[in-house]
Amino acid sequence: MSMEIVLITGMSGSGKTVALRVLEDAGYFCVDNLPPDLLQPLVELERKKNGTRLAIAMDVRSSSSLAQVPALLANMRHQGMDVKFLFLDASTDALVRRFSETRRKHPLSQINPGSAHHDLSRALVDAIELERQLLSNLREHAHVIDTTLLRHAQLQDQVKSLVSVSGDQLTLVFESFSFKRGIPGAADYVFDVRMLPNPYYETALKALSGKDEPVAEFLKQQPEVRQMQEQIAQFLSHWLEPLSRNHRSYVTVAIGCTGGQHRSVYLVEQLAARFESQWRTLKRHRDLGSEH
Repeated sequence: MSMEIVLITGMSGSGKTVALRVLEDAGYFCVDNLPPDLLQPLVELERKKNGTRLAIAMDVRSSSSLAQVPALLANMRHQGMDVKFLFLDASTDALVRRFSETRRKHPLSQINPGSAHHDLSRALVDAIELERQLLSNLREHAHVIDTTLLRHAQLQDQVKSLVSVSGDQLTLVFESFSFKRGIPGAADYVFDVRMLPNPYYETALKALSGKDEPVAEFLKQQPEVRQMQEQIAQFLSHWLEPLSRNHRSYVTVAIGCTGGQHRSVYLVEQLAARFESQWRTLKRHRDLGSEH
């Protein structure tokens, strides 16, 4: 049986511990804060023990050797292993808030948490931005999960869904969102559908979502909605194959409307259904229910 390897890295405070715990509960042998130099020896050891599921977290404290990680993972894929590489990210404001709430010291911070508040805040932002710079190359090679607006349960669900699909084919991720809460940071393509007719202004539909049949029926009848759906589908149909040939593991298509309840949700549902027979397809509704 081929070994399944999940490597998790990303910004400190972005949820790597939560993600690793999900994988441990799913039966993976988990190792936290592994130096990249020990990745290959650990994999070989697990293979000798007939291990089949391995999850590893790495962070910026191994920055001097992180550059070798993409090549190591490529070599493992060449050996037939099912390798998934996840990068957890979040906005600087969100990370500052999380560190402030937990009163933890950032691994790159040189200032003691007991220092003056102004100095501590400035040092924390500087440390976060330095970490972002040091990890930027890894981010380019991984599937990014933006945890800025995610609850722990949502992050857990996303990790579960991502590791449940085989790594030998491109996975297409459709995500609905509300522009009022910001564009998903992990999106490869973003489509703005706020110009389309809005069911929110229909009294009978306002409290429903794009997953409900009355809203779906309303939107199906709108020529602009059908045109937008077809144009997005044509764009993806043209470019997904070249992206797959370029060894992309995941492509995230974010579709946003004003509140993230009706139009974007409907289009995600429709497009996912259209492409699921051609590609491994996942759906996310980041802000669904957030206004109720």
